[in-house]
Amino acid sequence: MEKSKVAVRYFSKSGNTKKLADEIARAVGCKAEQIPAPVSGKVDILFLGASVYWGGVSSEVKEYIQTLDKDNIGKVVVFSTSALAERAFPQMQKKLQSCGIQVESRNFYCRGEFTALHKGRPNQEDLNAARKFAAEMIEELH
Repeated sequence: MEKSKVAVRYFSKSGNTKKLADEIARAVGCKAEQIPAPVSGKVDILFLGASVYWGGVSSEVKEYIQTLDKDNIGKVVVFSTSALAERAFPQMQKKLQSCGIQVESRNFYCRGEFTALHKGRPNQEDLNAARKFAAEMIEELH
């Protein structure tokens, strides 16, 4: 079977989600790009990262999802960070599915540092877990 084409896109205000994106990209052998960088051509797997701000996924991510061409995306794998609650996945899953895009049921989430909360997160353990998750997704979805 030929190698899957993979892309990593993310939105990060504080840098927490960028750290995960960079580790995931390293694990899958591509470059992480911040949205609104388009996905060019067909990709088998798109890792899409976001953070939760004020209880929801940022408007930039929601708008970006609207630009994705369902015919060029095999499946989206969501990853996210937040200081308080893990809410990105259900919101992103619903939005992606409403656009006709397949979403992997498993996602990667870790705490992100925000002011005095979760100092140093994502930490090395989180980054190792993100890399492992990405490698497993590629293995299983390939």
